[in-house]
Amino acid sequence: MSIVYFTLVAAVLYLFSDWVLQYAEIVIGRRLQHRSLLFFLILLTLAITSFTLIGRMTGNS
Repeated sequence: MSIVYFTLVAAVLYLFSDWVLQYAEIVIGRRLQHRSLLFFLILLTLAITSFTLIGRMTGNS
């Protein structure tokens, strides 16, 4: 069952990371130069945090 949690959270994190990056670009007022790297860093940070929490909550840590 934990694989379902990981999959659903991964999809949500992907969409949320894209939203965060787009919002940051709107606030700054321009398109960021290393957009894909920043997207990766946002997604990686959120994924490590949330996957660690899911692992602990489901007992798969």
